[in-house]
Amino acid sequence: MRTLADYLRITPGLDPADTERLHLLVEDWHLLADLGFSDLVLWVAHEGGWIAAAHTRPITGPMVFVEDVVGQKAHVVFGDLVDRAARDGASEHVRERGQDLIHERARPVRRGGRMIGILSIHDQLDSGRPQTRLEENYGAMSDELFAMAADGTWPAPASPSGGRHGAPRVGDGVMRLDAGGTVEYASPNALSAVRRLGHQGPIEGEVLVQVIGNLPGQAGNLDEGVALVAMGRAAWRADVQVGGAALAMRAVPLVRQRARHGAIVVVRDVSELRRRGSEVMTKDQTIREIHHRVKNNLQTVAALLRLQSRRVPDGSAKEALAEAVRRVGVIAMIYEALSTGFAEALDFDDVAVRGLQAIVEVASTGGAIDTRVTGSFGMVRAEDATAVGLILSELVQNAVEHGIPEGGSVHVDAQRTVEAEGVDILRVTVVDDGAGLPTGFRPSRAGLGTRIVTSMVHDLGGQIRWTDAEPRGTRVRFSVRLRGVEV
Repeated sequence: MRTLADYLRITPGLDPADTERLHLLVEDWHLLADLGFSDLVLWVAHEGGWIAAAHTRPITGPMVFVEDVVGQKAHVVFGDLVDRAARDGASEHVRERGQDLIHERARPVRRGGRMIGILSIHDQLDSGRPQTRLEENYGAMSDELFAMAADGTWPAPASPSGGRHGAPRVGDGVMRLDAGGTVEYASPNALSAVRRLGHQGPIEGEVLVQVIGNLPGQAGNLDEGVALVAMGRAAWRADVQVGGAALAMRAVPLVRQRARHGAIVVVRDVSELRRRGSEVMTKDQTIREIHHRVKNNLQTVAALLRLQSRRVPDGSAKEALAEAVRRVGVIAMIYEALSTGFAEALDFDDVAVRGLQAIVEVASTGGAIDTRVTGSFGMVRAEDATAVGLILSELVQNAVEHGIPEGGSVHVDAQRTVEAEGVDILRVTVVDDGAGLPTGFRPSRAGLGTRIVTSMVHDLGGQIRWTDAEPRGTRVRFSVRLRGVEV
């Protein structure tokens, strides 16, 4: 099935601003559907007729169409309803469908005085039952939004759509304000939501911003954004929190002949959402604090090893302690990167560049060292980051100290691929332009650093290979299997 974007792309005569206007309408038309207890259909011009490009249903009442009507021609389903709206500026009729009576209305959607589509509303007529007060008020607000959608004053370009997590909808609670911000009507759910904040009196007949500002436990003056929304003056969202209770509010100013004459304010009790969000944030902060403390403890260990090396007269012992300090420093650098965010994975490209620079800065060489990193390591989970960091550090350190002791270049290339059955593979190549491998080199009989590298690569289910580079130098290639990173 084609999407709205697909239909708009092939609709003649629409410019980018027209397309954006129709997208904005469809993003927010759930308000109109819920207030009118109606199905909504957006029609666009197509090959000499009108075709349904988008369809939504209400969550506040019964739907009219069980099957989606997107892709159907207007005359096939609704006769001349859409054609008459395009010709006359509005159309309305009642048709029978089995034992039901379907009330249908249609109006052009305009931008800059031009017709860019047709919006139709479809709802079931009740069989003589008197309307409740809620239904009467919902219907009046629905009629106003329908008129504003047709003349281009709703949705406002700056209006937030209802897609945000926790955004209020009509079923959560709705109020109608007059031009001065006085509540003319409040649904039962809206009244309950405001009372959970601590307000015990009536709401209807009261100025909403004063109700919010006088809540027990409300400290200081109201935030300007909250005041604008509570007065219905801005098409925006704001949250109010008093103690453990939280209320999300969204205002839709009602405009007639370019003048604001009231507003619809949709509200939702989001106390539980905020509580759960706070719990998640607390857990994330705890994880970050743990990484931070581990980093600090590792730096302390490195400092103690550094102090100990100064008291050791033996040159080989000093060198061994210096190597230990470097390895602990690599682990500390990885935990420092983890402690700066909430995620349990990190962008390893930054770690690789910083580690490479740190090794070069402290390397004892007789000449300049040129370093280069290409490709991408991607996101690496904390469980794998330490091992990958140590492997890379050992290989670069070995290249600098033994491959190019008089200066030269080191090139690190990383490639990340997902292979059969979703196996995540990282392949890394470290190349220097030094003298090459010593005669008879065997990893199993090499120094401690090489044995550490070999062991860690095998622990990650990978392989490593040392070869001579062309025209000169050493090339080390290793591949490891990484744990998947949740997006």
